[in-house]
Amino acid sequence: MMNTTMEGLVLAGILFVLGLISMLIRRNIIFMLISVEIMLNAAGLAFIVAAARWGQPEGQVMFMFILAMAAAEVSVGLALILQIYHQLKTLDSDEASKMRG
Repeated sequence: MMNTTMEGLVLAGILFVLGLISMLIRRNIIFMLISVEIMLNAAGLAFIVAAARWGQPEGQVMFMFILAMAAAEVSVGLALILQIYHQLKTLDSDEASKMRG
């Protein structure tokens, strides 16, 4: 059981680091949104693995909360992306940071 827990936590850590690196490297806003989703799923995986280790249901409850938060983040994020693309005709985050007023 301990080996499975460590493997799950290592996988969650790798996924989180990959999402973080992708978030820092990519300039496209859609890829940045996908990177945040990867990081949220990695956190959810860590909650599930830790809860399974101790036999507690709180990890699954936290994962449901993370899923709800990710759904809200995607809906707001896509609405903002559509507005940015409508105004700037690009999805480059550097161009969006130059906006005024």
